[in-house]
Amino acid sequence: MMAKMVAGALLLTALLAPAARAAEPVKRIDIHVQPYYQAAKKPDGRPQVAVGASLSGPLSSDRREDIVAVRDKIAADPKLITPMTLMVLAIRLYDVGLRDDAVFWFYAAKDRYITLSDVVDVGASGLAEVEAAMRAFATLAGPVINSYAFCDLAKQKALRQQALAWVEQNSYGAIFLDRMVAKPGDRADNLKASVRAARLRADKEQAYLDDAKNREAFYARRKQNGVEAQFCWK
Repeated sequence: MMAKMVAGALLLTALLAPAARAAEPVKRIDIHVQPYYQAAKKPDGRPQVAVGASLSGPLSSDRREDIVAVRDKIAADPKLITPMTLMVLAIRLYDVGLRDDAVFWFYAAKDRYITLSDVVDVGASGLAEVEAAMRAFATLAGPVINSYAFCDLAKQKALRQQALAWVEQNSYGAIFLDRMVAKPGDRADNLKASVRAARLRADKEQAYLDDAKNREAFYARRKQNGVEAQFCWK
């Protein structure tokens, strides 16, 4: 159940726009997910980040090059990078204007957590805080990132598939740690089944918008809700 909640409905969150912002362009993700992330109180401030000593400082930087360096460091050695860290990376990439990268890492973060929760008994493994945090990240950051992602449907489809492929090719190392209580069955087999299920969900979401009537209605609702004006700026 939790995995489905974190996976969320991409099409639904892509129809939502923060009402308080009216039609102003949304250029940063102003959320707080305890204890991992708290956005800066002012646009020119620095957020509070707590995802590990080596990455928290750089991820709190207001310099694009620092965020890019973290992205590259994670991509080079992703085995034990937590889904929460990937969520914070996605948020910070959005904040510094690298919104396509933000979409990729947001999807990768969700899929990495889902594979974990499909293989490991989250409650028995003492990961209740992780579960709550991922639910919060998906709920709070999702509408912003997905609202931008669907400005270009072809690009969104490509990024969604690329992120899922990355998760399949870069299995989360924590899944196989002895201290994690596994669900029944072989861990490797359950991991493969989780990736297959994620791919089916992605295909179903994309097939919905391949229908011209669905696509027209979807984008008409986005326009009505002010989503296009808020998120599809150049």
